[in-house]
Amino acid sequence: MYTYKTGIALIDDVTGGLGPGMNILILAPPLSGADTLGACIARPGTGEYSIIISTEERSIDMANRFSAENLNRNHIGIIDAITKMSSPEASDSVHVKFVASPSDLTGIGIKFSQIVESIFNGEFEVSADVDLFPPPIRFYINSLSTLLMYRKLEVLYQFLHVLGAKLKKMEGFGVYILNNESFDEKTVAVMKQLMNVVIEVKVESDGHYLRIRGLSGVSGDWYKFRIENGEVVIGK
Repeated sequence: MYTYKTGIALIDDVTGGLGPGMNILILAPPLSGADTLGACIARPGTGEYSIIISTEERSIDMANRFSAENLNRNHIGIIDAITKMSSPEASDSVHVKFVASPSDLTGIGIKFSQIVESIFNGEFEVSADVDLFPPPIRFYINSLSTLLMYRKLEVLYQFLHVLGAKLKKMEGFGVYILNNESFDEKTVAVMKQLMNVVIEVKVESDGHYLRIRGLSGVSGDWYKFRIENGEVVIGK
């Protein structure tokens, strides 16, 4: 069984990585660096691919974020849910798909399936040193908070439930960000139901901290962390 390294030693050193079909929810307040943490976990390793739903950054900015880390952009597919609101003429390519707005969950689902099909059919660059089928795919939504501003909780829950079933079938791995200060406890609890692991993030005067819930053997204590060159560095 394929395992996905998270890049977080607290998880990987204990579990060896997470299995296919698993989902991580990052609960974090605004300006906490959660998007950078999410991008680190979602970055494709050797022979892997990533599909990103971007509701807060244009696809060009998201692609530049990953390419700045010297990653192969040919292994990354992006569903851009904001560019068309200001540039309706934006057109799809193999690696970038556009939807009208974050409210278009049907369109997002269709574009997701199109990118998966392109990866499976070899339209993305194929790694010569890794030959796996289905190819390992990381999936990243930044962020659920934006989607909840456009669609009702029940509608988004159903969308994510269907998407999660697809991820499990294709042996993928999901990462999602939610601003836990903008929504009530019920909304947060419902989103947690869809997840296997929850990473909580907080900001203190001396830096950023995270703690991990949902993994047997993994400490639930708060740990200071920072991001260096696209890597998660854990401190005391």
